[in-house]
Amino acid sequence: MSHVDLMAGPPPTRLPEDPAAAELTTAEPAAVVRRHPDSPIAWAAFAEQAKQAGADDVTVYAYARVGYHRSLDQLRRNGWKGHGPVPWDHEPNRGFLRALALLALSARAIGETHEWERCSEFLRDSSPAAYDALLTD
Repeated sequence: MSHVDLMAGPPPTRLPEDPAAAELTTAEPAAVVRRHPDSPIAWAAFAEQAKQAGADDVTVYAYARVGYHRSLDQLRRNGWKGHGPVPWDHEPNRGFLRALALLALSARAIGETHEWERCSEFLRDSSPAAYDALLTD
């Protein structure tokens, strides 16, 4: 009989490769979003581009929120039950983690303190390495 550690928590979620990731190396994020509207990495790249271009924080927030929700859909389709590790070192997870970080940062920028706290804590719980890479100076 095998022993199951009930305290271990859920296994890490590792998302499948996102076809939009390769396209982002040669195409503008808006074009990639149009071809892959369900892609977390495309929405995260779109939000990052908007932020770097000086877009209004509300615009960045909106793009990041779409990426975040597309991520939740993808995570659930891949066995995630609402909590547990989503490792930063697994490249396909980075769309979710980047969208979540951008959502946290843009929430803080527009004064939505509760959402900043929720999203930054969610990022830290999902991947301490992503939290360190994306939210710490």
